[in-house]
Amino acid sequence: MEPKLIMETAAALFAIAAVGGLVMAGIRFSGPNPPTWLAMLHGFIAAAAVTLLAYATFTVGLPTLANGALVLFLIAAAGGVVMNLNYHWKLLPLPKWLVVVHAAIAVLGFLLLLGSIFSRPIA
Repeated sequence: MEPKLIMETAAALFAIAAVGGLVMAGIRFSGPNPPTWLAMLHGFIAAAAVTLLAYATFTVGLPTLANGALVLFLIAAAGGVVMNLNYHWKLLPLPKWLVVVHAAIAVLGFLLLLGSIFSRPIA
């Protein structure tokens, strides 16, 4: 198992999830909550990427930046679960501040992951 390929695959999955997240944020900031199917798809794709990173961390090991990204993605995932269970499923409007914090943490994680992918290996 090649760590760089795993990180690249996870980054691609996170990029797809981010597109869904941007669409959902646009819907929420224009009025209603986004559709449940879109929120679930976003979460499942992001969870697949987190699972891939976690598996690689505990089996082959990943660079420190990638491990930091994993921690940030886990925090963002916790925020996503809170939004889903405490607001979305109860048909309450998602707090806009929580949407922004969730997105900001995920973006920071994505940047760390990209930094890990594109950094030069230490010789």
